[in-house]
Amino acid sequence: MKTLLTKALSVTLGVSALMYTSCGNQTAKEEVASEKALDLSNMDTSVTPGQNFYTYANGGWMKKAEIPADRGRWGSFDELRERNEKATLDVLNNAIASGKLKEGSDEMKAVYVYKSGMDSATIEKLGTQPLAPFMTLIDGLKSKDGLQAVLTELHKSQTDVIFGPSVFQDLKNSEIQSFYIGYGGLGLPNKDYYTKQDSASEVTREQYVKHITNMFNLLTIPNAEKAAQQVFEFENALAQFNLTPVEERDPTRMYNLRTVAELQKMCKVINWEQYLKDINVPTETVIVTHPPYFEVLDDMIAKASLETIQLYLKWHIVHEAAPYLSSNFVDESFDFYGKKMRGLEENRPRWKRVLGTTNGLVGFALGKLYVQEVFPEEAKQKADKMVANIKEAFAARIKGVDWMTPETKEKALVKLEAFNVKIGYPDKWETYEGLEISKDAYFQNIVNSSKFQFAKNMKEYGKPVDKTKWGMTPQTVNAYYHPLYNEIVFPAAILQPPFYNYQADEAVNYGGIGAVIGHEISHGFDDSGRRFDAHGEMKDWWTSGDDEAFKGKAEMVVKQYNGYEPIEGLHINGELTLGENIADLGGVAVAYDGLQRYLSLQPEKPGNIDGFTPEQRFFLSWATIWRTKSREEALRTQIQTDPHSPGQYRAVGPLSDFDPFYTAFNIVEGDSMYVAPAERAKVW
Repeated sequence: MKTLLTKALSVTLGVSALMYTSCGNQTAKEEVASEKALDLSNMDTSVTPGQNFYTYANGGWMKKAEIPADRGRWGSFDELRERNEKATLDVLNNAIASGKLKEGSDEMKAVYVYKSGMDSATIEKLGTQPLAPFMTLIDGLKSKDGLQAVLTELHKSQTDVIFGPSVFQDLKNSEIQSFYIGYGGLGLPNKDYYTKQDSASEVTREQYVKHITNMFNLLTIPNAEKAAQQVFEFENALAQFNLTPVEERDPTRMYNLRTVAELQKMCKVINWEQYLKDINVPTETVIVTHPPYFEVLDDMIAKASLETIQLYLKWHIVHEAAPYLSSNFVDESFDFYGKKMRGLEENRPRWKRVLGTTNGLVGFALGKLYVQEVFPEEAKQKADKMVANIKEAFAARIKGVDWMTPETKEKALVKLEAFNVKIGYPDKWETYEGLEISKDAYFQNIVNSSKFQFAKNMKEYGKPVDKTKWGMTPQTVNAYYHPLYNEIVFPAAILQPPFYNYQADEAVNYGGIGAVIGHEISHGFDDSGRRFDAHGEMKDWWTSGDDEAFKGKAEMVVKQYNGYEPIEGLHINGELTLGENIADLGGVAVAYDGLQRYLSLQPEKPGNIDGFTPEQRFFLSWATIWRTKSREEALRTQIQTDPHSPGQYRAVGPLSDFDPFYTAFNIVEGDSMYVAPAERAKVW
């Protein structure tokens, strides 16, 4: 459920994370000053820009960069995240050493989560003991009549088996919080992993069943192999009625308002009135994200044996718990989800995994400490000005397109003007009052946090939406557009090289963070974001003619990316990646326009740096942020699950459609990078 909503509504600029080398306790503020705006040694000038711009810009880096053993891919995002992880750990250690943290404070809770996770001796000694309450609950299920009570308890721990609940902003009334239910409880990434018949998918399914078998052996469940097959067959039956990844991108599919009485007729296996009472949601209406799933759920439960359902529930408990248990569970989970699914050679060091958990459980408490020590206010001030400039550039783009009527243009400009911009860190910090955290019970801390967050989420039902909330912590290297808030958000951590260097020339910054800003703005007008108006409500504010014109433009983008083949026989899915590709196209265009606006206001145009014009440095900077090396397994998983295209194609795909790129590097017909003008995709 939460995965489905997140994919469709919290449109993010996501790439994976990886390794770093540190210089003592040097902070990010100090590192910015010495960071090169563009490192020419990362280029390969034996290749011309017209032959292969990606290699021209990144060939030197590609030759010397190595994917760390604990990573499936490695690139600019990962290099920054690696550096930022070390900075975040330094912040935490400095806070501990200061002796100034108060017992019971949110910051001390962050310290205790980290310390309990690093106490591997206690975790090894406990073995499977932390799972005992869950296993006892499931073993106590003597008939299917008791299934609802068990599901309720597991849902309260945020284990979304069979289905999952969530309170979320109403898609059609952005001022209130509504209650949603959707499908949940698959161990493979999505429906395609259960339905595709190619040899790679068949191997993955075989490996998955073997993984479940191994986990059941660790739990000493009898006849583990047979039990694993039962679990897979039950999951497979459920998966048939899930949406595909492409279908999940359409937010209109998930808004299906039903009364509780209507839901009861649709799905009788759950007493919905009692379920809602037990999870503390006093509602008479429910938004069902995919009704066909709930229409067959009675039949799915009836056909499955009680034993199969119990095994399924036990599997999902151990599946979600494994990374936080003793090393035998950690290693088995990593063997499938790390090695086989992503091609990793080694698991991440314990401190990085535990730091990631700390960020997930009490991330804003850690974020308070982070911004005080790491974030330079100069970066926030300059980024504010850049955002304003790029918004003006996007407004000019809207006014200038020839396929949109004046009526829709006016509404688009109103939406753009209404954009809320958040940079750096929240004005009002999320708190964790009431969350019980122990310094020596890692798994219980995770359970407590899950229950705390679930109860907090359910209490939001029917309340006004708090638009001051952030969906990412300040220490997150990422950015996002939220269609229901109509806002763009740039956490402090992404305002660092290579994306942003407040001491570097503006051409490089506009090609880096400027294009990221343009990307997020463009999400408000991509194939999904355009369905929401200036108030963040899902409304059809386009004329039918403009709607058809947009679809025609989008189809060119789909066709372009469908043509890319990162792995022999496996193409990018142009429909799955459409929103991100449109945002990349728009991001490059408006960031470039923003740079030109900036340059036009200077007393004189800056000269060349390192032999490159400002325009050339802009495009080189864009290509730099998307440099990536991937293991084949990780790349295959990305292509099948991720709405973002692989880095190489994000680097060059938008540029091959953008006329100023051709001018900047004198790319002409006959060059490999050349695309005929009539075939260049352009939306904004």
